[in-house]
Amino acid sequence: MAEALKNMYNRAFFEEFSATVKSAYHEFDKEKFLGQIFNKQWGEMELKQRMRHITTVLGDHLPPYEGAIEILVEIAPNCSGFPYLFFPDYVEVFGLEHWDTSVMALEEFTKYSSAEFAVRPFIIKDQEKMMGQMKQWSEHENHHVRRLASEGCRPRLPWGMVLRPLKQDPTSIFPILEQLKQDPSEYVRKSVSNNLNDISKDHPEKVKQITRDWMGVHPHTDWIVKHACRTLLKAGDVETLELFGYTAPTNVSVNDLTLSTDQITLGERLLFSFVLKNESQESKKLRVEYAVDYRKANGKLSRKIFQLSSKSYPAGAYTINRHQDFKNLTTRKHYDGIHGLSILVNGEELARTEFYLKIS
Repeated sequence: MAEALKNMYNRAFFEEFSATVKSAYHEFDKEKFLGQIFNKQWGEMELKQRMRHITTVLGDHLPPYEGAIEILVEIAPNCSGFPYLFFPDYVEVFGLEHWDTSVMALEEFTKYSSAEFAVRPFIIKDQEKMMGQMKQWSEHENHHVRRLASEGCRPRLPWGMVLRPLKQDPTSIFPILEQLKQDPSEYVRKSVSNNLNDISKDHPEKVKQITRDWMGVHPHTDWIVKHACRTLLKAGDVETLELFGYTAPTNVSVNDLTLSTDQITLGERLLFSFVLKNESQESKKLRVEYAVDYRKANGKLSRKIFQLSSKSYPAGAYTINRHQDFKNLTTRKHYDGIHGLSILVNGEELARTEFYLKIS
């Protein structure tokens, strides 16, 4: 089993970090800092709790905010990567009343870790002002800063606080995404597609219109809109499917859907196969998916869709084999009972069967 991510914050990490801080701030008391970090609650803290704990303890050992930011900006190039997300978190916790200094710090820190979470309280505090700043960032020479312009204002950013006003009205996001739609950095373009995918969950018509406007403009925009519409495509939205050339699957059939067993135990793998047949005389563009209907704690079913292929199929029959593992994840817990497995083609269910998942 992989070691918990929170354990990256170990004594060796803090020894090295303390030395880095002390190189820029000679008054830094390493021993007191380490003593506060490794308090009685440390062992029970999860990752985000540890990050916030580091931030607050660091605040006890640095000068007042303006001076602390000078120190952190100086050492930031030597503190890069995911573990140092507490740099922008420091701005979030202590800097909301120091706008100019904080904006400068977020711009700097995001180059070395990411300020996508820390920027969100500033949007909530003054959306118009902060979104104006992020529009400026969308034109920055550094691709990490440009990405922050998009990633920081995602309405439904995982791990981040929901930006409810932008969820309700994403209008101020669109000029930023427009600026970044042909960005040379794939890192930035992926953020644009994820932002649009967030928006599609509340404003599907807006994202479909953007898809119409951007499709065929540039290979970058074609890639962005395809990934931006993934939730709509998985949901079988007919209009979105048609935008990408997936029409109703007439003269297409799914036959001989077969499972390796009709009962499996948690931890095992289920094998399945089926025959996809294009019965017409011409090639058809088909999006082939399978759906697992998972049993929930309340006995109801919850569907999860997985893509198998997305391509043109000439006339003929095609045998497709696949497997699905059943094990508990941080994002899914399994429950005893009958589950379903379906084959979808261009959003339509063409075959379905059931199996029993036994927990123990």
